[in-house]
Amino acid sequence: MSPATALFSVGTLIHHRLFQYRGVIFDVDPVYQGTEEWYAQMARSRPPRDEPWYHVMVHDATHTTYVAEQNLEADLTGEEINHPLLDEQFAGFDGHRYLSRQQSN
Repeated sequence: MSPATALFSVGTLIHHRLFQYRGVIFDVDPVYQGTEEWYAQMARSRPPRDEPWYHVMVHDATHTTYVAEQNLEADLTGEEINHPLLDEQFAGFDGHRYLSRQQSN
């Protein structure tokens, strides 16, 4: 995937436009990678499958979500996320974004 393809990257704070939650991106897929069954049941707004989708840790929750780019916007609060998996994925928070523990390709 070209970095210019996706609007957001790993470590970016986001806000879900429809469900009003905050979170942090921990992985990016260039296009939808889920099953037909999941899309039919969960993606009720029928977002495009041929655009980036994001794996998101949800603030103040224990679950993660899989979200189409069209449903996300940048979260400009600068407030940290509370999630039990943060320390596994990220080395820290710089006041704007989370710093990945893994090296990007």
